[in-house]
Amino acid sequence: MDPDVLNMFVIAGGTLAIPILAFVASFLLWPSALIRIYYWYWRRALGMQVRYANYDDYQFCYSYRGRPGYRPSILMLHGFSAHKDMWLSIVKFLPKNLHLVCVDMPGHEGTTRSDLDDYSISGQAKRIHQFVECIKLNRRPFHLVGTSMGGNVAGVYAAQYPEDICSLTLICPAGLPSTTDSKFIKQLRELQESERIDRIPLIPSTPEEMADMLKLCSYVRFKVPQQILQGLVDVRIPHNDFYRKLFLEIVDEKSRHSLHENMSKIKAPTQVIWGKQDQVLDVSGASVLASAIPDCHVYILENCGHSVVVERPRKTANLILEFLALLHSMDNNKKQA
Repeated sequence: MDPDVLNMFVIAGGTLAIPILAFVASFLLWPSALIRIYYWYWRRALGMQVRYANYDDYQFCYSYRGRPGYRPSILMLHGFSAHKDMWLSIVKFLPKNLHLVCVDMPGHEGTTRSDLDDYSISGQAKRIHQFVECIKLNRRPFHLVGTSMGGNVAGVYAAQYPEDICSLTLICPAGLPSTTDSKFIKQLRELQESERIDRIPLIPSTPEEMADMLKLCSYVRFKVPQQILQGLVDVRIPHNDFYRKLFLEIVDEKSRHSLHENMSKIKAPTQVIWGKQDQVLDVSGASVLASAIPDCHVYILENCGHSVVVERPRKTANLILEFLALLHSMDNNKKQA
């Protein structure tokens, strides 16, 4: 073979080998870095841009796509110990001309974390209102979506700032009393009795505990490689002390049933989406909401757990779009009557 051709193949092979070796090294040695790159790439692919907003000395981090238009903007509030990127799986199935905003909840990811902040549910709702005012999202009433802890905050927000929103979607929201104890609630009681409350199932510190948390939150069994489990743990461990403090705050008497205490004040049309096999927050909470909120549409998803956003993203996106279309149609009918 011609030496020049051989050299070309060697150079080309080396050029290809470098990114492959870098990927393998990242996967084996720095899986947490790979996870961050994954979210960065996914945001770019979906057209989501990250921005910051400041309220006095407090900073909010959020991502957005699109601009406000004739259809309501959509604000999404994530759950406990998650971040704005958890919504990307749903964003994938939403029209690009919709104005979407996903914010990091107080103390999470890029939003300010302060020991002096009020992390109760009402305190978080107040912070989210400050964010809404910062970016002037409430120039027109918007659609508010919240899941788990974020669902609790969303419901309280709807009750406290009714003029800001036109409609509401609650996905497996916390903050409700339940007639049936979920697996998670039973685990918490056992930990309290054994005085091992530091071992909260939603705050893993090992790959094995992370695998257990994923099983607890999902009905669908995802096969997650050990390296990725390690990466997920590595990303969370620096924040676990905050998560413990936050968890104790939101299960305290002040916040434990915040949504239940405020749901009679919710006047906006409300959509409730719940996984039938939810092991974190029992699905019976859906009927509690349906009985208290006048204009409430309930959807129970079969073969789905607490992580509805991850397990059934396309279905969830379609339900939200159908709900908004229904409300738009009803509004037009009222105008024509």
